[in-house]
Amino acid sequence: MKWNGRFEGYNAASLRKDLVSGLIVGIIAIPLGMAFAIAAGVKPEYGIYTTIVAGILISLLGGSKFQIGGPTGAFIPILFAIVIQYGYENLLIAGFLAGIMLVLMGLFRLGALIKFIPRPVTIGFTAGIAVIIFSGQIANFLGLSGMKKHENFLPNMKEIALHLSTINIYSVSTAIVSLIVILVTPKILPKVPGSLVGLAVSSVVAALFFKGNVATIGSSFGDIPSTLPHLHFPEITWERVKVLIQPAFVIAMLGGIESLLSAVVADGMTGSRHNSNRELIGQGVANIVTPLFGGIPATGAIARTATNIKTGAVSPMSGIIHGIVVLLVLVLFAPLASEIPLASMAPILMLVAWNMSERKEFMRVLKTKTSDSLVLFITFLLTVFTNLTTAVEVGLILAVILFVKRMSDVLKVAKVLPDPNSKHDKVSSHIVTEGHDCPQLDIFTIEGPLFFGAANMFEKSIMDTIHQRPKVLLLRMGKVPFMDITGESNLASLVNHFESFGGMVLVSGAQPQPLEVLKKTGLYTLIGEEHFFEHTGDAINYGLSQLDLNKCLGCKHFAFRECEMLSRKESQSDMMAKLKRIKAGHTGKQLPGSGSKAKLEI
Repeated sequence: MKWNGRFEGYNAASLRKDLVSGLIVGIIAIPLGMAFAIAAGVKPEYGIYTTIVAGILISLLGGSKFQIGGPTGAFIPILFAIVIQYGYENLLIAGFLAGIMLVLMGLFRLGALIKFIPRPVTIGFTAGIAVIIFSGQIANFLGLSGMKKHENFLPNMKEIALHLSTINIYSVSTAIVSLIVILVTPKILPKVPGSLVGLAVSSVVAALFFKGNVATIGSSFGDIPSTLPHLHFPEITWERVKVLIQPAFVIAMLGGIESLLSAVVADGMTGSRHNSNRELIGQGVANIVTPLFGGIPATGAIARTATNIKTGAVSPMSGIIHGIVVLLVLVLFAPLASEIPLASMAPILMLVAWNMSERKEFMRVLKTKTSDSLVLFITFLLTVFTNLTTAVEVGLILAVILFVKRMSDVLKVAKVLPDPNSKHDKVSSHIVTEGHDCPQLDIFTIEGPLFFGAANMFEKSIMDTIHQRPKVLLLRMGKVPFMDITGESNLASLVNHFESFGGMVLVSGAQPQPLEVLKKTGLYTLIGEEHFFEHTGDAINYGLSQLDLNKCLGCKHFAFRECEMLSRKESQSDMMAKLKRIKAGHTGKQLPGSGSKAKLEI
């Protein structure tokens, strides 16, 4: 049988490698699945169901060969908030709606757009999520009792402070054993999952020495069923959709970001290339189907995907096998899982939080003390002290506003003249003075994007600089890479203003994109095709041919080389004869004087 696509070249040897990696990743996923579910405020078996169903579907339908999907720490704050505010049934609906959104994102090829979310925003909310996960496990680590769960960080911290008197020394001892084993195992047995060993050893210690004194999964949530639940379609109403559409969108965006980020990491480790749109569709289908089995939202898991690659995976089959392994463990060992202490799972999640916090990158960006560090810090604070939805929305809006501000600062408008001291008469702004400036021909150099954030400044800069009414306005646009409709509108306003008193606007060096906008809006025709020039030198020559010679007589500004001849009546005719060829239609031929040399300056 010949395999194609992501299974190209697949053979028996490939299957053996996938069996090994799938087994290892499956074993790692079991405690994580339960821990993430408990942290999200739902029963641990729902994390197992998610690992099985979503894990298989994401590997089967996704766009990455090595992606491992399932419940992840990034979802914990938003899922916990939904459970607290709306209940478990509505969490399933929110996950279902998020799945539909992800499928639509993939079908409309929005995979590339998700990658444009600013890095400071993703680092900010990821670090905030890490703080929430870590702090959320303090109670289980210490074995505190009688606590009430809250949606927000500060009330939860207050709750912990109020119940410190209920600390359980047996839980603390169990958690410490688990933490030590998790940290030591990779150093002694690098290929053995530390979280699984820590969970097993601390569970045995608790069963032998602290039995009945430590809260377990069974005592807190009931026994874990040894089968998948029956297919159940949640009751979706329009009222529920309206309430859950915003959290569902956050789940979809977060899931899309995490899955594509994980796929990029996999590409970097293997040299492969993922299909971002197919990945979104696969994630979407998984999140549509998983709630039907009681599972919570899922996405690509970076750590498990990296482990999958390091243990020798060669195809998506390893991800499918990882889901089957978890299913077999559920069927065969579910009663044992009910005896796992909550204190044993707390260190696992604390270390997950520590590893996902991106603390080094967080400090690196923060130390730059730029607008990016401001976006990062605000997104982080809002994630911790309000909620993930608000943090992402504000972070994105703030990033856009600051970006627009930075781009508007990039735009530079300067009045220039040919510099006689320059080898090729390059134009310069420093030689423009009150006594050295042509009253009839103004030249402006525009540098930077002409868009809504800078367009008004562009028009205002020119209008404020012009103290007289020049006959000709020349705009050098060779360094304007982009123009939007707002920029075009402000340019049109400027053109209309000049033409209202008989003036003329010339444009030189316009790049393709701005030129295309001007043609589509009709401003190109309004300015006149003959008033667009490839080179500034040609535009200057043309502009000089349009001057009112009577105003040139006796002028002492001498802004151009031709000015000396144009200021004397007896030599005007000779100079104008040379310029007539430009007026008849600029042909690109070089002329003597400033025009012939100025042509070289761009």
